[in-house]
This record gives sequence, structure tokens and C-alpha cells, in this order.
Amino acid sequence: MSRERTILIVDDEPDLVKLVSTYVKKEGYRPLEAGSGTDALRLLGQHPIDLVILDIMMEGTDGFEVCKAIREQYAVPVIMLTARSHEEDKVKALKLGADDYMEKPFSPRELMARIEATLRRSYQMNEQPNRLVFHDLQINRDARMVFVGEDEVPLTRREFDLLVYLAEHKNRSFTREHLFTQIWSDLSTSSLRTVDTHIKTLRLKLGENGKKVQTVWGIGYKFGENE
Repeated sequence: MSRERTILIVDDEPDLVKLVSTYVKKEGYRPLEAGSGTDALRLLGQHPIDLVILDIMMEGTDGFEVCKAIREQYAVPVIMLTARSHEEDKVKALKLGADDYMEKPFSPRELMARIEATLRRSYQMNEQPNRLVFHDLQINRDARMVFVGEDEVPLTRREFDLLVYLAEHKNRSFTREHLFTQIWSDLSTSSLRTVDTHIKTLRLKLGENGKKVQTVWGIGYKFGENE
């Protein structure tokens, strides 16, 4: 499944958002725009996003809080783009999980280069081997086969895709909307309830390992090994 890479631009200065959005689009990325931290977190739950460009000084939820919230739920890389130049701000942002820090005023060419470098590092880190193993649960992605111990677990196409997606992003919580967008290509003939239905059958087929497919109340689902 291939798709256009999406960059979320978060800043309460509309002119700056438009400027960055223009450069991002020119480089072949799909820009998404958010004027507040609240809007940014909402969009993250609704769209597959590859990188976030995040201001710090915003009314309401500031960039530090947004960065912390992102790290608690997502592995998406974050570049801070801010007028704050103090060392303690940079250290705080990096400790909260930001991948890079760039000061305003900025060079659009340098920002595009940093986006490319950050995405490259992120993809290299996320490269996964063919086989995923969680104790006695084994997932062979190339063969599209799942085993519990020595026994193969027959899964439907969607059940398999759902399990692989959750397992590849272990301990990350996803909304139903996000999972639906990632797994189901024919959005016109399915509804969000189909995610719940497939989670239910997946758990039943995996037996005790079905407990790894966990409900996150108020959000959706995640794959975890802590019951």
C-alpha cells in the first residue's frame, strides 16, 4: 500500500502555515494544516501522518504539550519550528521527544532538507524484519501466515492486515477512524463498526494471544503484551 507522504504543519500564524504548506507541496508532500494544538491532535487521530512541523508558542495547548501528547500515542517524527531560541527550550523539546529543532526566521530550503533527513532516519528505524515474534505468536508478513506455537491461525485478509498493522506499531493506540483508513481501501461499502467486528473475530482466533489486541477506552485499540 503506497500513499503520498503527509506533513502536518501546526502554527497559529496563518501566513507562516501557508508559506510552509506551499514549500511542502512543491516538494511532493501532502500538507495538512492546524492552527492550534487541539486541532493538531485531532488531525493526528484522523489521518495517517508521516511528520509534524510544530510551533511552541500557541494559545491554549502549546507546542511542548502537543509534543508530549504525540509521543504518548504516536511514533511520528516531530520538527519544532519556533522563534524561541533559548537552550533550555531546545533541551526541553528534545527531551519531550522532538526529533529536530529549528529557529525562526528560517530558510525554507533548510527546512525541506531537514524534513527529508528526518523522514529518512524514521523510515530506517522503522524497517522491520519479515517475521514478527511475540512469545509463541509469530507473524510471517511475506507468507501472510500467523502461528500460535506450531499451529497456524487462519485469518481473513482484513484480520491479517489489522493484526500486522497493530503489531508493527506495538503499544501505540489508534482510533477506529485511523485503522479504518489504513486497512480498508473500499471506504464506500464499509463502516467503522467493521473495525470492531474484525477485532472481535481476531481476538477469538488468537485465543490467549487475543489479549494482546487491547481496547484503549476513549480512543480505540492497540497491540500490547501487558494485560
